[in-house]
Order: sequence, then structure tokens, then C-alpha cells
Amino acid sequence: MNPTRTLATTGRVLTQIRHDPRTVALLVLVPALLTGLVAWIFTDTTVFQTIGPALLALFPFIVMFLVTSITTLRERRTGTLERLLSMPLGKGDFLLGYTLAFALLAIVQSCVAVGFAVWVCGLDIAGSVWLLLAVAVADAILGTTLGLFVSAFARTEFQVVQFMPVIVFPQILLGGIFLPRDQLPDVLRAISDWLPLSHAIDALNAVATDSHDAAYVGGELLIIGAWAAGAVVLGALTLQRRTP
Repeated sequence: MNPTRTLATTGRVLTQIRHDPRTVALLVLVPALLTGLVAWIFTDTTVFQTIGPALLALFPFIVMFLVTSITTLRERRTGTLERLLSMPLGKGDFLLGYTLAFALLAIVQSCVAVGFAVWVCGLDIAGSVWLLLAVAVADAILGTTLGLFVSAFARTEFQVVQFMPVIVFPQILLGGIFLPRDQLPDVLRAISDWLPLSHAIDALNAVATDSHDAAYVGGELLIIGAWAAGAVVLGALTLQRRTP
């Protein structure tokens, strides 16, 4: 991989997204608005205080997964990827450039979502808001990298959506949003331990309740980072130049 080519790819992706206001709104505003909707639904109850931190993992993860996978797929379907790879641009440069571009957007997205949840919706955070933001950013980047990986196996946007029940929904069901993970049946608890979204939700809950120290949260961040890095590597190995 070449840093210059990687950064050039990052710049190209950001330029494309800048000229697409709907995608910008989807990435930056939708997670915050959905979080606000849940807070509004559960007004005068303690439900939002319980599930609010998990929502900061859930909504950005889903949005980044969908947008990234569909955007990358279109690069293949239109022949753009094939033209790019015919030049001195490796698959690693392409995927890492995409990851960096969407990572920058993830930072903005997470700042808006966390700020809206804490200062507008009234989500109580016992720990550090900055640590909460760091976990939210890592989670959004995780969604980005998994989306990049999945896009290598899809031929149409509909097929990308079909990956949701396989990749995303099990992580939502077993992540501890509906039932604490320590109350899951033993087999499901063991499966959830291997799902990256579970660690993101655990870290956000730990920061929100200040139930664990920074070392614990750091360990969860390392697990999330390892999954993200692995998805980029596997994506580079399986990426096709164009859709058959």
C-alpha cells in the first residue's frame, strides 16, 4: 500500500459524498434523530436511560454498514473500481482510503449523536463523555469496515440488504439491548462474546454507568479495532474488480 494513493482515494470519496447532500444527512443526522425519537417515545420513563448507550452503538453501526457497502458496490458495478485498479492503486489502498474517509464522517456522526443524546435528550453519563465518544466512533468505523467486507460478495444493492439478517440482526439480538448478556442462555452468551457489536455495547454501558475502569473500556476498544482491521484485510483479499 502507498500512503499517497490511499489519501488520494480518501479525498476522492469525501469529494463525492460532499456533493450528495442526502448521503451526508443520512450519515450525520439520522442516528441522532432516531436516538431522539426513542427518547421521545419513552418520555417520563427510565427506559431511555437504560438503552440509550446501546443506541449510540446500534444506529451508527447500521447506517455506516449500509452506506459503505452500497457505495463500494456501486464503484464495482459502474466499472470505476476496475479503472482505478488498472492504475497503480492496490486493493488495500482502495479499501483503506474508503475506511479513512468514512472514519472522518464517523467522527462527525458520533459527535452529533452523542451530543444530541446527552445534551438534548438528557442521557445521563456517569463516566467520561469523551470516552463515550471514542467508543461510539470505533463502533461506527466497525460498521464501515464490515460494510466494505460484505460489499465484496454482493452483486446488487438488494443483496447488500440481504446481508443484514446475517451480519447485523444477530448482533442486535444478542448484543444486550433487549436482555442483558449475562442473562442470555449459555450458548447464546458464548456466541455473543464473539460478536463485535456486543463489545461496543458493553463498553458504552460501562462508560455510561461508570461500572468499569478505563482499562476495561480500552480492552473492548482493542477488540473492536481488531475486528475492524480484520474486516479491511479480508475485504482486500476478496474484493473483485467489477461485478460479473
